[in-house]
Amino acid sequence: MAGELCLLLVLLLCGRTISEVQPLYQPPSEALDFGFVPAKMYDTSAYHEPGTIGILFRIVHAFLYLVQPNYFPQDLIRKLAQQSFGSVPGDYQKPENVVLTLQAIYYEIGFIVSAALGILFILLLPLVGLCFCLCRCCDNCGGEMHQRQKKNADCQRGCFATVLFVAALIISIGVLFAYAANQHLTSQVRGARKLVNSNFKDLQVFLNNTPGQIDYLVNQYNTTKKKALSDLNNVGPLLGSRVQEQLGKEVRPALDAALTMAGAIRETKEALENVSVSVEVLQEGTERLHDNLTEVKGHLFNTLNDTACTATQAASTCTVIRNSLDQLNINANFSKLPGVSAQLVKVNDVLKTDLSSLVQKGYAAFNNTPDLVINQTKNILADIKSVLEAIGSNITAFTKMLPIHKILADFTVYLTQSEAYVQDYFPLVEQYDFYRWLCCLILCSMVILILVFYYLGLLCGTCGYDKNATPTTRGCISNTGGNFLMAGVGFSFLFSWALMLVVVVTFLTGGNVEKLVCEPFEDRTLFKVLDSPYLLNRHWKYYLSGIILKNPNINLTFEKVYSDCKENKGIYATLHLENLFNIYEILNVSMYAEEVSLKIKHININLSNIVLLDETGKENLLNFSSSGINEINFAAYLSEINKSVTKVDLLSFANDLEARADQLPKGALENALKGHANSIRMIHNQQVVPLEQAMKYVRARSTLNQSIRLLQKTALELSVKVRNVISAVDAAQFLINNNASLVVVQETKKYMDTIIGYFEQYADWVKESITMEVATCKPIANVIDTAVDIFLCSYLTDSLNAFWFGLGGCSVFLIPAIISAVKLAKFYRRMDTEDVYDDVETMPMKNLENGNNGYHKEQLYGIHNPVMTSSVEQW
Repeated sequence: MAGELCLLLVLLLCGRTISEVQPLYQPPSEALDFGFVPAKMYDTSAYHEPGTIGILFRIVHAFLYLVQPNYFPQDLIRKLAQQSFGSVPGDYQKPENVVLTLQAIYYEIGFIVSAALGILFILLLPLVGLCFCLCRCCDNCGGEMHQRQKKNADCQRGCFATVLFVAALIISIGVLFAYAANQHLTSQVRGARKLVNSNFKDLQVFLNNTPGQIDYLVNQYNTTKKKALSDLNNVGPLLGSRVQEQLGKEVRPALDAALTMAGAIRETKEALENVSVSVEVLQEGTERLHDNLTEVKGHLFNTLNDTACTATQAASTCTVIRNSLDQLNINANFSKLPGVSAQLVKVNDVLKTDLSSLVQKGYAAFNNTPDLVINQTKNILADIKSVLEAIGSNITAFTKMLPIHKILADFTVYLTQSEAYVQDYFPLVEQYDFYRWLCCLILCSMVILILVFYYLGLLCGTCGYDKNATPTTRGCISNTGGNFLMAGVGFSFLFSWALMLVVVVTFLTGGNVEKLVCEPFEDRTLFKVLDSPYLLNRHWKYYLSGIILKNPNINLTFEKVYSDCKENKGIYATLHLENLFNIYEILNVSMYAEEVSLKIKHININLSNIVLLDETGKENLLNFSSSGINEINFAAYLSEINKSVTKVDLLSFANDLEARADQLPKGALENALKGHANSIRMIHNQQVVPLEQAMKYVRARSTLNQSIRLLQKTALELSVKVRNVISAVDAAQFLINNNASLVVVQETKKYMDTIIGYFEQYADWVKESITMEVATCKPIANVIDTAVDIFLCSYLTDSLNAFWFGLGGCSVFLIPAIISAVKLAKFYRRMDTEDVYDDVETMPMKNLENGNNGYHKEQLYGIHNPVMTSSVEQW
């Protein structure tokens, strides 16, 4: 079991699965707040910033790109992994295997050529050094202690010194690079314990936090249950109000129309009473005015019948006045208007039945729908509550049956053992790293030793060189500088092959790890190779699912697992663990929703007891329509209301009468007519003006006008209106009695969808939480990044590549350093013999006493400090 758990953990560290998260279903119910799944922060930051040395690493990466510019050979590696070389004799001669070998060589051609050059360096440089030493022992290859002097000797010396200094400077930079890489690797190894402990801590948090998260998911079912129970307890306001709202679209307008008609009846009564009272007031005023005008008109007629009017001067005037007497009369005669007492009596009879009260009873019965729903659903709601409690118990029971806790416990034990193992062997790793550091330091010290000789040689040779001294008379410092240079050359031949051997080995190792592991890991092409079907196991399509899920046909890949964990998604959805134990089915309360749905469908609400308007109310409406309001002569009323009080303006009539009286001869007739004119003015002021301006009569006229118009409006198609009201009430009553069941079914379904919506919200939240929040596997991705990206690539491979890059540069530039040091030593060392000139300007280098050699040995001739002399001085 421990072995399987170990393998499972390793596999968890190498992949990624992209979980398809379904969009959350939006039910027609209130959104539930399930809170946040408890989660702890992970401490590990799987990211390494190398610092200043990163510049060197980038330079090495650029160099490796020049050596190996090809892309990662996915297809080639797949084919090579699937081939079984050597299992059958002659496999290597197969054409396909030959092609694969050539492709591999082509991909590695840069490393192969570079390694070949390094091996050539390793083989040839010691051989060249040996031959060089033997040659110098035979006084050849610069071994003779004689320097032929040339005119450009100073230029050559300067060039060789410059070349050597530049080469030594480059070698110094290289050894500095190598030393920095060596120190960087050591410092990172020493600090790796903290990163390793952080990863183990995060894994422990991951394992410890998962059970609590699952318990939180299970406990949040109570939120759903409480909300569902709340809605069930409020079935009256919720379901009853919905039914009432749907039925109210027809019921309320019908009842409102009936209530409006009840108000119209009361208004009609008031209008009829106002008409009756107003007509009486106006009749009283106009009758008194009519009597007075009749009396004045009679007196005036008697006056005009006097004999004085027969006189020639007054006859025409009297005739005109007599003809105008018909105008002296009232215009608005309210006495002729028909009464409304008959209609008022009928309306009063209608009002004996309180229609408003009957309509309000209909409202009350209809508004009692929620209470009816509560009373008629008590038993069913009790059953539904029992089902909800049973669902919660089932979820808790099923969750306890899951093997999650056992798996987590096994992983915890394995993790503890692994951590103890790492802690026990970490000091050993540090010890071996110390040995490695010491070996690399020795290699760097070899180069530094060579550099010391070269720098001392340049320093002594440059400072001790005397251009006035001959090769045989050079000073001790200059000679020492030359010896240092030759010592550096000797150590270069001794150490260079060993340095290059280390460079070649580390170059092939580090370069290929960078190209075949680190770079493809960074762009995740390495996972694509590992995910190739039938690659790691010839019988499994998907290796990871075959190991973890025991089903190699499930699409579970390293890349998806790694990417999902990198995004800190839940490990359950990442590894498709539903194929082992389907927690979705346990926590998916949607499957229980069908049972709840069936219970809700049994809800049957009977609303037939609701009566909107009884027969008494309908009869009352019909009596109102036959009250005779429509028989009132509204035109006659409106006509009299709009007429003036008198046919003629009495003031104008009086003034005209007085003016005509002035046309008559002075006498009794004139005075009598003027007296009548004053009487007419008095009637106008005392009776007409009050009728037109007094509040009593103005209000009576206005009230009469408004009441007549209101009655006219009410009477307009009154019977049609009443029938429409009764029809609307009957239609609403028919809806309640016959079609309410359909409305109840529809609203019950909506109510059921609301209740079920809570369960669907919980199910969707569980899926989302398991996918994104429960057992988030960021620590697994961190372990992979720590092991591969940080330890293998950033710490080890980058440092190793930087080391061989610096050491390789040192080894390569030892060649020009050796050549320039050998050449330059000739100019610094004290020679045994030298060229002697007979004439500085005209004679070639020669010396007859020494035969063909052209130089002499100072030991033979006893010359302690020979100088160049002319032939004259020798003589």
